[in-house]
Amino acid sequence: MTRNICITAADGQTGFLIAELLLREGKFQKQITSLTALVLDPKSPKATELTSLGATVVPHIPGRERDAVKLLKELKCDTICLIPPAHKDKVDITLELVSAAKKSGVVSNVLLISSAGTDYADPARQPRLREFIEIETAVLSSKGDPSTPLGHSPCVIRAGFYAENLLLYSEQAKSEGILPLPIGDNHKFAPVALGDVAHVAAHVLAGKGPHGFDDRHRGQMMVVTGPMLCAGKELAEAASQALGTNLEFESISEREAKRVLAAQSESDKSEQEYLLEYYSLVREGKTNYIATTAFHDVTGTHPTEPVDFFKLYAAELRPRKKVKTSNGA
Repeated sequence: MTRNICITAADGQTGFLIAELLLREGKFQKQITSLTALVLDPKSPKATELTSLGATVVPHIPGRERDAVKLLKELKCDTICLIPPAHKDKVDITLELVSAAKKSGVVSNVLLISSAGTDYADPARQPRLREFIEIETAVLSSKGDPSTPLGHSPCVIRAGFYAENLLLYSEQAKSEGILPLPIGDNHKFAPVALGDVAHVAAHVLAGKGPHGFDDRHRGQMMVVTGPMLCAGKELAEAASQALGTNLEFESISEREAKRVLAAQSESDKSEQEYLLEYYSLVREGKTNYIATTAFHDVTGTHPTEPVDFFKLYAAELRPRKKVKTSNGA
């Protein structure tokens, strides 16, 4: 059984890591026939690295659905991993790819990387989060469409808040010994390591069953969060334990968080808006849960604990030692 995989937005953090796992790890590599990486920036370092790993890297030009249909047919792509890109036109780009996959007539396995919390998001207050519902609907509605094989073997992963987003505040951690987040003091959330989400996705994409994806994954709505509910203070304590030094949590306003993201994040403005909306979900008490069952069932292992995550990025977060002056200050 062939497994010709196409990963969209493969030059983004999520797509790149999923593709890298499939191409590097033997248990996944031996299950796939080919891997095509659709990229918005073919000159990016990630696109170059994927080429060196053996992927076929193809520029994706949004607005040319016919070309996407033709490409999927030529590749004999039977499996697509849809990743909404960090882009202001995220919805339009992704819906166009869903339509192209439907029209190609060759794609029967579809994995969508969505967002946890989208079902709790208010369309007026959290529109960037809520737009994932529209994308999910477009993918899952194919199940009842006899004119396309796209709905034959679907799977959706609702990924939690990526713990890597906490690294956006590394400058404050280093210079001031604080972790400033606009999440308030009372409610909690369960940040998930990007690598954990990528591992679940790789297992799904490489898994095989009589109807496409492994029957244990086919048709599943998988919510994947980290294993520990954390308030801001508990996150800072986990970071302190990992770094071997004291890091304090500071509850900041959304306005201040917006300024910090604008100054320290290289991500698209729409992605910054998404982060701010997720923080507002935390403040509203809508993220007080963990969801690790899917991770355990799919990978057979335990997701990354906060302390272990912070250990991985210790160099980026450890506060700088103050240089003593002649008067001992």
